[in-house]
Order: sequence, then C-alpha cells, then structure tokens
Amino acid sequence: MPDPTGTPTRQTLGRLGGKAANLQRLRAHGFPVPPFVVLDTSHYREFVATHHLDADIAAALRHPDEQAARLIRAAFRRDLPGPLKAAIVEQLRPLAHTPVAVRSSATAEDLPDASFAGQQDTFLNVSGEEAIVEAVRECWSSLWTERAISYRRRNNVPNDDVALAVVVQHMVPADASGVAFTADPLTGHLGRTIVEAVPGLGDQLVSGQVTPEHHEVETATNRVLSAEAPPAGRALTPQQLRHLVALTRRVAEAFGQPQDIEWVRVGDDFSLVQTRPITSLYPLPPGAPRESLWISFGAIQGMLDPITPLGQDAWRMLLAGGGRYLGRRLDWRTNSYYTPAGGRLWLRADDALRCPIGGRLQNLLSFADPSIAGAVRDLAAEPWLARKPLTSSGRFLRDLARLVARVLLRAPCILLAPDRARRRATRVTDASVERFRAEFADAARQPTPRARLAARLRTLERLGELPGEVAPVIAPPLLIGQLCFFSLLHRARAQLPDGEAVGLTLLRSLPGNVTAEMGLELWERARRVQADPAGRDLLAAAPEELDRLVAADALPATARRELNAFLTRYGMRGPAEIDLGRPRWADEPATVVRTMAGHVASADSSPAALFALGEQAARAAVESIAALGRPRLHRWLAYRARHLVGLRETPKFTFVRVLGLARRALLDSGADLVAAGLLAKADDVFYLHFDELRHIHEPALDTAWQSVVAGRRAAAEREGRRGRVPVVLVGDGRAHYDGGASPDANLAGLGVSPGQVEGRVRVVASPRTARLRPGEILVCRGTDPAWTPLFLTAGGLITEVGGTMTHGSVVAREYGIPAVVGVPEATTRLRDGQLIRLDGTTGAITWLDDGAGQRASRATSRAQAEMASGST
Repeated sequence: MPDPTGTPTRQTLGRLGGKAANLQRLRAHGFPVPPFVVLDTSHYREFVATHHLDADIAAALRHPDEQAARLIRAAFRRDLPGPLKAAIVEQLRPLAHTPVAVRSSATAEDLPDASFAGQQDTFLNVSGEEAIVEAVRECWSSLWTERAISYRRRNNVPNDDVALAVVVQHMVPADASGVAFTADPLTGHLGRTIVEAVPGLGDQLVSGQVTPEHHEVETATNRVLSAEAPPAGRALTPQQLRHLVALTRRVAEAFGQPQDIEWVRVGDDFSLVQTRPITSLYPLPPGAPRESLWISFGAIQGMLDPITPLGQDAWRMLLAGGGRYLGRRLDWRTNSYYTPAGGRLWLRADDALRCPIGGRLQNLLSFADPSIAGAVRDLAAEPWLARKPLTSSGRFLRDLARLVARVLLRAPCILLAPDRARRRATRVTDASVERFRAEFADAARQPTPRARLAARLRTLERLGELPGEVAPVIAPPLLIGQLCFFSLLHRARAQLPDGEAVGLTLLRSLPGNVTAEMGLELWERARRVQADPAGRDLLAAAPEELDRLVAADALPATARRELNAFLTRYGMRGPAEIDLGRPRWADEPATVVRTMAGHVASADSSPAALFALGEQAARAAVESIAALGRPRLHRWLAYRARHLVGLRETPKFTFVRVLGLARRALLDSGADLVAAGLLAKADDVFYLHFDELRHIHEPALDTAWQSVVAGRRAAAEREGRRGRVPVVLVGDGRAHYDGGASPDANLAGLGVSPGQVEGRVRVVASPRTARLRPGEILVCRGTDPAWTPLFLTAGGLITEVGGTMTHGSVVAREYGIPAVVGVPEATTRLRDGQLIRLDGTTGAITWLDDGAGQRASRATSRAQAEMASGST
C-alpha cells in the first residue's frame, strides 16, 4: 500500500487529481486541514460515459478554443444519472449540514513538476445537496474552459489524458485568509517566505480584487525583512505571522520542495486548504552550497535547451579535461565545478570571483554574455563574494600562473610567425579527430554488440584527453591574438569617437575562422547546384517538395554530389550541436538543401565579395588606429590579432567533429540495444548516462531501461518548454535571467557587430524551420554554427544570449551584418513583420512601426545594401 505521506503515485494522481492528493497528504502528515470529501475521477468519467460526451468533446476541439469551450460546456448541462447522483449525495453526507467549498482537482493540476494552477473553477459557501451537486457538475464542466484548453495546448498536455476529481471541503468562517510561498517565487530565494493576507475569505485575494498585506520573512529566523499593509488594517499580528511561517516551513520540509499554500485563520488557529509545488523555480545543482554561484554553460554557447544525459556526461569529460590542462586532477563523474541542473550544465564560478583578480574575470564575462556579467556585478557586492587575500587564493593563482607560463613560453614563436602557429593548430586538431575516427572504426569491428558498445564507450571516455591535445596548440596563439586585439580596442575606445565600431571592425573577415568558411562553402556549393538546370529547378521547389526529394534520395546528380561533399566535411554540425543527442545535418540533410535554396533566392553579392569588403573595412579600421600614432606597432598588432583570433571557433569545431563520430557510433550500438529488446529506439541511447550504458547488458540489474528513457524524455520535454532559463544561479535559490530592458518600450543589448539597419523582424525558433527572407532581421534565443548559413540572408541579428566573442557575434562581424546580443526576451517582445532599427554599435533596438507597407520594402533594400557594402 502506498505511503499516504509520500509523493503521490501516478495511479493516485489519476484517481484523485493533484489538489485532492496533496490535501490527503497534508492530512496524513498531521497538518491542520478542514474536513473534506473527495469525489474521485470515476464520477466524472461515469457522467461523461453516460451522456456519450467523449464524441462531443472530440468534435468541439476541432474548433478554436473559445468556441470549443462554449460547445463542451453546453454539452455538460445534462442531469446527473440517478444512481450517480445518489452515490455522490451519500458520500457527501458528513458535510451535508455545513457550508462547503467545492474545488476542482484535475489530473493535470498541482502536480509535483507542473502546477497548472487556476485553470478550473472553485465555488465557495455552497449549502444544500442540490446546490452542491450542481457545483460539482460545474466543476466538471470547468475542465473545458477556454483558459484550461489553451493552457493544456500550450503545455502539450493531451486532452484525452485529463479527468477531474472534486474536493468538497468544510467552509471555515475565516477571520483572515491568504497565501504563503515557502520560497520567493520571483527571485527563487529558498530562504524567504512570502505571505500575502486579507481579512475574511481569500477569494478576493486570489482573484486580484483587493490589495493584500505583504510580508517577506527570513524563514530560518522568522525575521521580517519587509512588510506592506493596506490602510484598512492588518490581517495578521506579528505573532500570527511567525506561527504561520513556522507552519508552512514544516509543510515544505514534509513535501520535500517549496510550496504555494493557501491558508485560513480563525482566531489564532490556522488551517491549510490547499498546497501545490512552486514549479516555476529553477532547480539548483545537487548539493550546491548556499554560498555558491553558477554560470550557464548553455548561455555561453548560445544554446539554452536541455542537454541529453549522455550529452551532459560528454561535456563533463571535456571540461574536466580542460581542468587537467591547468593542472587540476578532476574526476568528470564527481567534480563539483561542472554540474547538471534542470537538464543543463552549470559552471561554478564563486571561487574564481573571490580571487584577487576577480574584477578582471567579471570584465571578461561581458564578452561571453552581458546578462551573465550584469548578474555577477550585482552579486559581487554581497559579503560572501568578497575578495580573498592573495595568500588564500594560492590554488587558483597557481593554475593561472601555469597557464600564463605556457603562453609566455610560446609567445615569441607565435608573435614572430602567427600564420605558422595557426597552421600548426589546424594540423594537430585534424590529427586528433582522425585518431578518434580510427578508434571508433576499430570498435565497430568488435565481434559482439556488447564488445562493440564497451569499445565505443572507452573511446568516448577518451574525450577527457582531447582538451589536453588541443589546448597547447590553440590556447597560447588565441590568447595572444586576443591580447593584441584588446590592446587595439582599448586605444580606439580612448581616442576615437566611434572607437567601439572601429575596434569591432578589426575582426571582420578573419582568416582561419572555420565557421565562417563553412557558410561560404555552402553558398559556393549552392551556386554550383543552381548552375545545373536540374539543380536550378530543385532549388526553386517548395520546401515540402525539397524534403520529399531528399527523403526519397531523388536529388539530381549535381545536387547530390555537392550536398554529399558538404556533409563529408560538415555533416556533424547541426542545431544545438553541443548536445551529443541532437540530430546533425548528416541525419537531416533536407535542412542543408533548404538553406541552399534560400541562398540562391537571396544572393546578389557573392560571399567572396562580402569577404573582400570585410577585409577592406578591417584594413580601414587598422589605418584609423594607426593614425593615432605609432603606426608600425599598431599594424603589427593588428596583423597578429586578425591572423590568430580566427582560431576561436577551432576548439568547438574539433569537439563537435569528435562528438559527431561518437554519435554515429553510439547510434549503431543503440540499434543493437533495440534488437536486444533493451531500448525502444536507437537514439534512446542518449537518454542514458555513461555508466548506465556500461552496465546495460548485465542481467542482474533488471532495470526497465525503456521506462527510464521515457521518463527522461518527458522531463526534457517539460524543461524545453520552460519560458525563461536563468543565466546565473545562486546556491540560495536565486535565479538571474537578464540584465534588464531599455526604457520607452524599446530593447537594448550588447552591440557586437557595428552598423545600423532597418528591417522587418523574423523570429526563428530553429534553423531547421527557418523561412528567412533577404534583409530580414533574424531574432532568436541564441546561435551555434548550424545557424551560420542564415547569416548570409539576414540583414541583422538579435539574440537573447551571447557576448562579443560568442558564435553569433563572430560570424555577424565576418559577414558584415549589424548584431546585438544579450537582449532579454527578444523572441517574445519582438514580432514577425515588426519594423525596427538595429544599431550594432550601441546595442539599441528601436521600434519603428508594426505595419508592413511600402516602408518595409525600402527597409529591406537598405538592409541588403548595407550588408553588401560592408558599411559600418
């Protein structure tokens, strides 16, 4: 028999719904709960079956939500069958002579990981059998309000999976009512309790009809941090507030997660009428100390989606390997510096920020993501992040000194021959990739599925060695190139009125940038396909027809040849490519063909011409700085900056190439596991952790792996629907999302690619589904190299995350399109077709209008002209 105090089982939730299950759990723990009766979902299902309402519901749901709700609720206005009504009246007998509250308890409401609160109706002060039965029927009907249907649709909850139980509860004659949050729902702070209270019943508070008194309390000490009370008088005395906070703290401890609790007070006695989890809080890394600070790895990489479990393990191996390059002995399984939470990776940064050079690290963060830098600046004033004296930062400073020594040791050779250093980096990284290719090929020749999987996992774990192979040939030249660039940028900022734009222009059309080279190669291959008559017809086809031809392997010979040549070099790339579990272009080649078609439709200028214009603009920027004095030195520095900073994309390109090899090999093992009946699909392999795969063939484990995978896929889906993802977490639960928005209903971020452009917005969720027209301003959450081909069509770029040296910024400068990154909620605050002005120097985004007339045509022409001319 299930423990009544424990987390409700799926069966219990399906019978009672979330609200009733939580009330029963409160009562089982001994908390004060007014008497109640639960009419479980069998009553609802019997009513629906008796009147054959399933067919009515299915038919109505083919209409828009508002009309569907109206049709379904009309269908529910039927009498209850006599036996059903009699059974309900008998069950309600203990409450027959007292006013009651009749509350819905849907099977998709108040769940441990999804609240869905407020979607159904509640009826207060209901008296008499007939009135209660009518309220029950209205509760059932409220499962199909417009807001409930829309909410389920937005959250991908199937309508055929929902049912509704009803809670009928003694109506307490409240002197005061309210809500208590056992964590701050706005900031996430786990050490705060937020209490809102009104005299009398709480329905006016919940419906927003009155202004409550508001208390913020430090939970551990009961110290009131702030209190706001309306003039009408207090609903809680200080003693009552302390009692309530202590009571709700015990509820949160019993339930094992922060709670949103509705309460009533009669005299000095409190009763709890409802509790639900605060599911909006972002989870912390397991075991995170209260005084710790975590930075989003995904935000730095321009990818905010959850990462599959095996993808997380792969990056923990790589990051631990990077630590070993600095002399740290890190175990990727146990080290606490790179930790998953909410399906995403988080990097612990508080130790580094406390060291004597923490201020410089804060400045460097602005080049990774301005929102991260802003959050860290705000937190840096708190005592727990105070700088440590030099004597207590020995370990960090030793690591830093080791890195500096390695850079200085190679600096003379790099500064004398930067091109040779870049070529050496390419040669070494290519050799590392080929070693992995050979090892995965050897693994494929093993005689049994178990042996093949074991060999592939041994090779995958060798990812931890890859940073040690790559970093010695890339880190020193890249750091030296960036130092040269920052020296020039500092001089430009100090002495030129447009110094920021001049400095950023130095980084246009960099030699050796593998991501920009990829985009240019795709454009060139699209041009070759277009030169072939059959290829020209192909690229003019509708996107759906392109998809069909690719799926049927029916491409014309030239198109097939050019596509295969591109995929041989770049097929391991794709959207969200840092995740080992995500499909690559090689898995979905139709994406590449659609992008080719977009290039052909958009291009007036060739990529070679754009690159040449970028080089010309960069030379002009160098001369602007050289004119300030010491021209030979500045030109010398500029040459080294331009010929070394392009290496920035090489480490990730190398890692992604190896991840692509690993993905292909592990999919083959996934197919073996499907044949063995252990998994349902080959790509289920990515939803297991490394050590689980190591032991998956051991019969003694007797684990239902398919069920494990299904649960993790569902969790990843839920996390993927999270509207906002923080960029910084604090160990006390606080989550920092962005650096704020600009005034006057406009937006602002960090300008990273100079120039101004006016154009129409195109919000794009994925490069797979992009329908970007020439000159439109591409707006997205973040970019990785899979987005690069779109930059050749876009007139400008806006992203929610990113910094000066992140992918989108680098490529935007390469192609000479204005770009602003780190713009909070850009994908929701900007709309398709909206006319805006984008300033890639200042970071300002100005809303011009919402129309789509003649002005849009002029704006598009201007955007294309600026992109083609390389103007800044």
